[in-house]
Amino acid sequence: MLRLKIGLRELAEEASPYQELFSTGNSLPRIREPASGIGKETATKFVNNGAKVVIADIQPQLGQDTATQLGPNASFIACDVSKESDISKAVDYTVSTHGQLDIMYNNVGIACHTPLSIVDLDLVQFDRVMAINVRGIVIGMKHASRVMIPRKTGSILCTTSITGIVGGLSQHTYSISKFTVVGIVKSVASELCRHDIRVNCISPFAILTSFVMDELREFFAGVDDQRLIDMIHNSGELQGTYCEPGDIANAAVYLASDDAKYVSGHNLVVDGGFTSMKRLGLPAPDQVH
Repeated sequence: MLRLKIGLRELAEEASPYQELFSTGNSLPRIREPASGIGKETATKFVNNGAKVVIADIQPQLGQDTATQLGPNASFIACDVSKESDISKAVDYTVSTHGQLDIMYNNVGIACHTPLSIVDLDLVQFDRVMAINVRGIVIGMKHASRVMIPRKTGSILCTTSITGIVGGLSQHTYSISKFTVVGIVKSVASELCRHDIRVNCISPFAILTSFVMDELREFFAGVDDQRLIDMIHNSGELQGTYCEPGDIANAAVYLASDDAKYVSGHNLVVDGGFTSMKRLGLPAPDQVH
């Protein structure tokens, strides 16, 4: 069995906002996220490794259904991640139920339906996205740290995005929020290292979750789903495969485990090399006359 610590919390990025998933268990993680997509895949993988999971979600039916599907080692608590009191209660519930919190996984995010140009930026929408994608993660870190520091152990994870590594891959609002998360991880890691608490993040390539498909349908109105799927698959650099929720779940399990005991302040990029290169587009020598 993969050796993990106790307690992980994750907040998902690809379904509706305000959803969380927490997990705790013997030698295993605690997660916070929505009850679908990357979050559900990660929760399933942790449960399969022996974790006890607490799902915290703003959607009661979805959260409860997911907990039921995961079996007796999963439970549900309602939570709106835009409210600090809800996150605090979710952390306290996890500790009171399972004794401690060793791992929190912030996998939170909402989309931003804003114009592409900075000239047309909608600041009301900007503030809303930052309140969830940035403030929500900070709140999660705050309350995870509150219970981890006294025990001098723990692991905090966040999901960010390749749109937070390279400009021009998304609308400014969403991209800025993801760039910010990478900075938050490094900043908080610099403090919590003194308490033997690791802080890391994961930056996935585009994954065809319901969240991403809804965004694509809105942006490419009238284009059929198969065409949208092909567009995403063909945009990757690593040939013969593509990024799936399981790839991110595997990354989360690694970072949460003792195998990553000396990894902190790190952004684990899961993009098949996409952000590692930029082709010049020059012709081959035999094509130049």
